[in-house]
Amino acid sequence: MPFKSPKAIVEAVCTAGCGKADLPFSKQLVLGFLAGAYIAFGGLLAIVVGKGSPAIAAANPGLAKFLFAAVFPVGLMLVVIAGSELFTGNCGVITPACLKGSARWRGLLRNWVVVYAGNFVGSLFVAFLLAYWTGIVAGGDLGKAAAGIAESKVNLSWGAAFLRGVGCNWLVCLAVWLAISSEDISGKILGIWFPIMAFVALGFEHSVANMFFIPLGMLNGAQVSVGQFLWNNLVPVTIGNIVGGAGLVGVIYWWLYGRE
Repeated sequence: MPFKSPKAIVEAVCTAGCGKADLPFSKQLVLGFLAGAYIAFGGLLAIVVGKGSPAIAAANPGLAKFLFAAVFPVGLMLVVIAGSELFTGNCGVITPACLKGSARWRGLLRNWVVVYAGNFVGSLFVAFLLAYWTGIVAGGDLGKAAAGIAESKVNLSWGAAFLRGVGCNWLVCLAVWLAISSEDISGKILGIWFPIMAFVALGFEHSVANMFFIPLGMLNGAQVSVGQFLWNNLVPVTIGNIVGGAGLVGVIYWWLYGRE
């Protein structure tokens, strides 16, 4: 499998980041909607597969956690290969382009805000229409599992949610890095699968995934208010995702390989 060197990855990332920052508003919003839906598809599949057999979870919790994590990466595969705009991935892609001077910081901020909003709408669309209203995750064991996921996420301390957000997007942006490094689709799939599986199995927090998991849990009776969803989880996780993706991947790899 041919692949790019670290320096060539940074150059390709900067080119991609410049294009993302210059996308028109309408395309950013629609592509953001698609990415939110794709990540939600991964989350829905993870619940059905990972939480669909309570007997496995009771007998072997580690295996159940691995099954949950093993299927979730389909979301980022769709984002990267089919093409869409994901806030968390863009933290690591547009930042080095701005540091290099090929993209403007104003374009970065506009992309993050518009894409984040689109991701939110896409995630809610799948949670309401395709997960809950279809009856796939509406009550029963899967509904209880979804409620439990939501409650556990909002009961994290602010600091723990922030740090789990850092760890998550460090791995997510490395997955994007590995996908960009590969010259063929099988390499991109493998490059995405391992880091994304790892962050889910480790219990790290992804802001866009939580836009799906927590509302779906609320629909299934989770004792979670909108304020708890936003303040206890989404805000600290989003900030952590920015630090992990923009700081620990975008800035560091630009400093190592992207400076003249």
